[in-house]
Amino acid sequence: MVCSKSDWKLFNSRIAEWQEAYMEKLIKKYTVLLNGEGDASEKFWKLEERIKKDRKHPGVIMELEKQNMVFDIVRLIKCRVIKMDDLEGFSEELRAQVTFILNR
Repeated sequence: MVCSKSDWKLFNSRIAEWQEAYMEKLIKKYTVLLNGEGDASEKFWKLEERIKKDRKHPGVIMELEKQNMVFDIVRLIKCRVIKMDDLEGFSEELRAQVTFILNR
């Protein structure tokens, strides 16, 4: 899908902030895991497994391409990294495309 230059610029300026906020949530979950009951080795291996899974999540890493931006935004919303409210400032056209795809 074609996106405007201004939407692409805005997306690039916000993606790091969105991912940072998501990773902060992960760290809080990791802290609960580490402070929980059980042996240190058990917690260590659970944490390692969890990080291995989480590192593939779009809230942690994404390959950004302009032509995929709308789909990336949809993926971020579906994975609960961002909400539609986070698209404030983006064009009406982009938000309409995202809404259309989400409602399919």
